Amino acid sequence: MANLISRMVTATAAAVTRVGTSALAVAHEVGGIAVLAGRVLRRLIPPRLDGRELWTNLFKMGNGSVPIIILTAFFSGGLMTLQSAPFVQKFGATALAGWAAGYAVLREIGPILIALMFSGRVGANNTAELATMTVTEQLDGLRSLAIDPISFLIVPRVLAMIVALFALTVLGDLVALGGAAIVAHTVMGIEWATMYYSFADNLAPYDVLHGLYKSLAFGFAIALTSCYFGISVKGGSTGVGRAVNAAVVAAAVSIMLLDFFLTYLTG
Repeated sequence: MANLISRMVTATAAAVTRVGTSALAVAHEVGGIAVLAGRVLRRLIPPRLDGRELWTNLFKMGNGSVPIIILTAFFSGGLMTLQSAPFVQKFGATALAGWAAGYAVLREIGPILIALMFSGRVGANNTAELATMTVTEQLDGLRSLAIDPISFLIVPRVLAMIVALFALTVLGDLVALGGAAIVAHTVMGIEWATMYYSFADNLAPYDVLHGLYKSLAFGFAIALTSCYFGISVKGGSTGVGRAVNAAVVAAAVSIMLLDFFLTYLTG
C-alpha cells in the first residue's frame, strides 16, 4: 500500500512539474513577444525604419501572396453558397442567398482563412529568413556596424505584413463575393441581379469593416510571432526548423484568440 501511494505521489508530482514547465515556457514566449511589440512601437514614434526594406517587403509579401489568396477567397465564397443551398432551396429564400454567404465570409471565414494562408506563406518564410540571419550572426554584424536590427529589419517587416494582409483581405472579400455569385448562378440557378441585391440590401458597411479591422490585428500578431521566433532562435540550423514550426503554431493560436475576443467585444 505504501509503495502504491508513493508511486501515485511521484506520478502526480511529475505531472505537475510538466504542466508547470509548459506554463512557464508559454509565459516566457508571450512575455518575449510583448517586449518585442513594445520595442517595435517605440521605434514608430517617431518613425525609425529603413524605407527601402519596407517597400521590398511590401512587394514580396503582398504581391507574391495574391494568387493563393485569390484561390482561397474564391472557393471560400463558393463553399458558403453551397452550404446555404439546401436551406435556400427548401424555403425558396433565394433573396437571402447572397446575405448568407457574404455575412459569413466578410466577417469570419474570409479574414481567418486569408490570415492563416498568409501566416503559412509569409510568416513562415519571414521566420526562416530571420532565424538564418540569427544563427549565422548577421544580426550581430549589424550591431557591430551600429545598425539597429529592430529598426532596420523588424519594423519594416511588421508594417509590411499589416498593410499587405489588410490589402489582401480587401481583395479576398471582393473575390469571395464573386465566387459566391458564380457558384449560386451555375449550381443553384440564381440570377446575377438577385445575388447583387441580396448583397447590397442585406449586408451593411460594418460587416465589411468588421473583417478588415480583424485583418489589422491578425497581421500584427503574425508579424510579431514570426519576427520573435526568428530572432530568438537557438540550436543552429536545426533550431531554424523548430522556430518556423513554433511561429506558425503561435500565429494560428493568436489568430483564433484574437478572432474570439474581437467578435465578443465588438459583435
